[in-house]
Amino acid sequence: MPGVEARAGRFPGPSLIPELNAIQSRLGWLPREELVALARRLRRPLYEIEGLVSFYPHFRTEVPPKVALHACRDLSCWLAGCAPGLADRYGPDVEFREVSCLGRCDMAPAVAVNDHPARAADADTAVEAAREGRPPPTHKPTSPTRYPNDPYLHSAGSGAPNSPAPNSPAEPAQRGRYAVLRELVGGGLSVPEVIATLKESGLRGMGGAGFPTGKKWELVAAQPGPAKYAICNADESEPGTFKDRQILADQPHLVLEGLLIGMLCVGAEQGWVFIRHEYGPEEQVLRAEINALRAEGLMGTDVLGSGRTLQVDIFTSPGGYILGEESALIECMEGHRGEPRNKPPFPGVYGLHGRPTLMNSVETFADVPGIVARGAQWWIDAGLGESVGWKFFAVSGHIANPGVYCVPMGTTARALLETAGGMAGGARLAAVQPGGASSNFLTPDQLDVPLDFNTLAAAGSMLGSGALVVIAEGTDLLAAATNVLRFFRDESCGKCVPCRVGSTKAHTLLTSALTRGGLDDAGAAQLVELEYAMRKTSICGLGQVALGPVISVLGQQAP
Repeated sequence: MPGVEARAGRFPGPSLIPELNAIQSRLGWLPREELVALARRLRRPLYEIEGLVSFYPHFRTEVPPKVALHACRDLSCWLAGCAPGLADRYGPDVEFREVSCLGRCDMAPAVAVNDHPARAADADTAVEAAREGRPPPTHKPTSPTRYPNDPYLHSAGSGAPNSPAPNSPAEPAQRGRYAVLRELVGGGLSVPEVIATLKESGLRGMGGAGFPTGKKWELVAAQPGPAKYAICNADESEPGTFKDRQILADQPHLVLEGLLIGMLCVGAEQGWVFIRHEYGPEEQVLRAEINALRAEGLMGTDVLGSGRTLQVDIFTSPGGYILGEESALIECMEGHRGEPRNKPPFPGVYGLHGRPTLMNSVETFADVPGIVARGAQWWIDAGLGESVGWKFFAVSGHIANPGVYCVPMGTTARALLETAGGMAGGARLAAVQPGGASSNFLTPDQLDVPLDFNTLAAAGSMLGSGALVVIAEGTDLLAAATNVLRFFRDESCGKCVPCRVGSTKAHTLLTSALTRGGLDDAGAAQLVELEYAMRKTSICGLGQVALGPVISVLGQQAP
């Protein structure tokens, strides 16, 4: 197939990453003798294994201390003051390290103690528990647990969505969970009907790209078999983004039902949920739901006696923001370094192991059962104005009630801020990022822009990952944008020169300017040139958007 010549010479599977995860889970690190034994047992070259270990940040090659205290340093936690004083507070038995976003922006500033999430304010308690060999106390952020996209809301017991009207779902028949899947397996619903409903509804991918979901499913279904795969991308790692985490915790049944429906529609028998390793509590929720599905006969080699095979497993990421990019994720699952592929071909044609692969985000899959159960018009009517459907947003930063909110698509940033309680401490707003760290900043006079793909693009930003980061007056916006750039610099996979060199050069220029008290005209002009070069020549979206927030701040500060 044209475009896949670079695949020649890659080591064939199976992927070594689950094996490496298992060793580290058992021992806490990866001793060299274990790696040598793994190479001999699986007859794989040691340099292949070393190449993986050196690439992924989760893997340890030295004996870990008894307590590992990792503090987030990215935008939402930076706005909250990060974790002052933690670096020198404890003794040599505690490893302190600043890390990229932990996906706990609603409890900023956040830390992880031996991979258990906690508030920085609770670090002392968590560290003491870890020293004594006890798991640190868990913190469950206050958040709505029932959302209007769930067609089984009434059959799951009492409770209301995250606000009264209009978030009261239309009353379907009181059916048990997985009713749509049962109907599709039983023949009461056909694959063409499902795909037609999704196309009519206008559902778009909610992971950032916004590709029409029904069209993607139709394209993958049309590819020749016999082997096809499906993947739920649960590797959200962008600062400010944690909505998928909450959906996994509260709606695992919808995520898995949407994935299984997708598998039936495209002809895949094997699927995976690819989840970031920082989401340990959510992974356990998913595993429990998968076990329940197998016990009910909704997953296995003979689903509900239909003769159909549907298997879903969990693939735990070894770390790295780049793995949220679909082709880098596939590279990781195949056992390679997570570097994006050139496209085309796209995963729907040439994906995992060279086979057609359906990939959607957590939120996208979670929306599918409700749309099929209630019909396309229900989804269309849920939106405001020209928008369609519901949208989950993670709201963090200088906001009174950080958390996850499900609102009609087309809701304005102003209305979402009000839903989340307004500015913390009555502060005045300076700017927002409407779509996560990769989206350009909007000013207070743009708060009435509807939050949707096209409207935000027209306003000079993007819907992105659905993460609204709120910044109060008094914050140095250029310093905030530099914090975002640092994240992209650190998370660059290094494959392409424009991203690797450009992000480093821009960050060096900005940090130097901030130290001197500001950026001069020559420095600003150089940043504009760097942004253009990176946007036009980087292989994937990371390098293409890395400097966008910085440029948006420079535009706001221009006379």
